[in-house]
Amino acid sequence: MLAQAIELYQQRVDIVLKNKLEQLDDCAPELKDAMTYGALMGGKRIRPFLVYAIGQMLKVPLEKLDNAAAAIECIHAYSLIHDDLPAMDDDDLRRGKPTVHIAFNEAQAILAGDALQSLAFELMTESQADTSPTQQLHMVKVLAKAAGYQGMCGGQAIDLAATNKAIDLAQLTQLHNKKTGALISCAVELAIILADASPVERAHLAQFSHALGLAFQVQDDILDVTVSTQELGKPQGSDEQANKSTFPKLLGLAAAQAQATELVQQALSALEELPYNTQLIADFARYIITRRL
Repeated sequence: MLAQAIELYQQRVDIVLKNKLEQLDDCAPELKDAMTYGALMGGKRIRPFLVYAIGQMLKVPLEKLDNAAAAIECIHAYSLIHDDLPAMDDDDLRRGKPTVHIAFNEAQAILAGDALQSLAFELMTESQADTSPTQQLHMVKVLAKAAGYQGMCGGQAIDLAATNKAIDLAQLTQLHNKKTGALISCAVELAIILADASPVERAHLAQFSHALGLAFQVQDDILDVTVSTQELGKPQGSDEQANKSTFPKLLGLAAAQAQATELVQQALSALEELPYNTQLIADFARYIITRRL
């Protein structure tokens, strides 16, 4: 069931993104190609999955979730394009393919990331049946906050500042709550907004997404030291080579694995408080720490 749902939602968000990108005019064809390459080069589609799965659990029609799912994937894609740049992580591979600045050039990669970020907010503000302007404004604010200084960009800045330095567990947790966790929590919050969920439901889902986001990053750190470059689709051990702070480096591999398991248990406990069929979401939480890429 989980594998089928992941595939279904991956295909759905890719169709939405492909259609939107194809609708762009051809005033800057190389930029359009770089945007398409960066947005559609594959990937787990974790954030769109959460928008769709949480939204469906809360009885939101799929059509109402499409733009939010595509928008948050645009933000994620832009962040990866920029993360891979020479001034940031300087990676040549992403998902087993040349990174955007390698496949095109550095200038086009910067512009592709910028344009995908803008496209996210264009998608979020398109007129949509059964979605009120108040909901759209709320979603724009939530996405902007998660992507910016208080979220992903702030976390990336902390990460860069922490390179070649020793930081403690609290600092590492704060870093990844922003860099990775903010967008994962945002995906859940977008579905909550579209569903007009109750305050109690919002609180439990916020607990779920917070724990899930951190578990995802802990597992990413674990995979960086335990999985081959071929499986990862990017250089194995790149975090260690860049002397970045990671959970296995700080805690040791076994303790990091235990931390990921504990975080998923926290996520599952939050789901138990919801009056819905949470099986798919629970299975997804377990998948987060058993995945190999």
